[in-house]
Amino acid sequence: MTERKQINRLKIVLAEQNKTNKWLAEQLGKSLTTVSRWCTNESQPGIETMIEIAAKLNVDARELIVSTKHEK
Repeated sequence: MTERKQINRLKIVLAEQNKTNKWLAEQLGKSLTTVSRWCTNESQPGIETMIEIAAKLNVDARELIVSTKHEK
């Protein structure tokens, strides 16, 4: 079984704010299945959608993305 690389932090940010996938799906007018796939990193939302998600969650869009930079 291949390990799926985490690209977004959507599931974490939702949990930090006590919000559910269902809440986000309703806010965006998307299906619960789509949001669930984003939260498990099975698929990724587009940049415009990430910006919209960040606005709904009142966070900087960069907080929704896992950094690929290595700290030195």
